Amino acid sequence: MAQSSSNSLVIPQVKMALQQMKIEAAQELGIQIPQDGYYGNMTSRETGSLGGYITKRLVQMAEQSIQGRH
Repeated sequence: MAQSSSNSLVIPQVKMALQQMKIEAAQELGIQIPQDGYYGNMTSRETGSLGGYITKRLVQMAEQSIQGRH
């Protein structure tokens, strides 16, 4: 029996939202996103900064959402 990928998206629209967030984060950080989608030529510092920034934004969004419910 084939095992499903743990990376599958529950809500397909999330992929577009995350891509937009990645573009905005890269612009704010001054990082050029590769047009071909290959990140192998980027430095670890660049990809780490981008991932860290996106994670920070997602946590802020979750905190705001939780605060709005109380």
